[in-house]
Amino acid sequence: MNKEDLMNIVKERIQKCQKCILYQNRTNTVPGEGNLDTPIMFVGEGPGEEEDNTGRPFVGKAGQLLTKILESVNIKREDVYITNVVKCRPPGNRTPTKEEQNSCAHFLYAQIEIINPRMIVALGKTAVDFFAGKSLPITKIRGNEFDWKGNITIFPMFHPSYLLRNPSKAKGSPKDLTWQDIKKVKKYYDRFLLENRG
Repeated sequence: MNKEDLMNIVKERIQKCQKCILYQNRTNTVPGEGNLDTPIMFVGEGPGEEEDNTGRPFVGKAGQLLTKILESVNIKREDVYITNVVKCRPPGNRTPTKEEQNSCAHFLYAQIEIINPRMIVALGKTAVDFFAGKSLPITKIRGNEFDWKGNITIFPMFHPSYLLRNPSKAKGSPKDLTWQDIKKVKKYYDRFLLENRG
């Protein structure tokens, strides 16, 4: 079976999932989308209202900003894979509970196994803590990569919604730091592509 067939099986299972209470209020599940051969995945927290309405990840205001951040270093959305820790919208866009994250984790693990990325960009505290297995301060950990399961680099970045709440572009501001971080991600991305060609 090819990657697309495998991912479709995961998507079907996500659509049928009733393992936690999040399924009760969803309009759509939001499995994720993008390039299944990408060296880099982006993982956020969970779908918001726009995502729940469309079934697509990162399409609301935060998602539009993520697209701009990627485009600022000449990466197209469709060149990477974008998903979330949980695949259904938490009520009122609250942070998904540990129980909800654990109920959904096997779907994310399956997606990671299919794509086999070299790097996962963890967007925001929830995603960073999920991969770290403990609570970490996003303001201190962002831009500092760590290994996960021995063969994948986790690269923490601010979630775009945090940037919307902190719009300053001054030196040292979240937006300025995100610009530094996405330039690092772009260097990795180019290097991975070169290595694959070699």
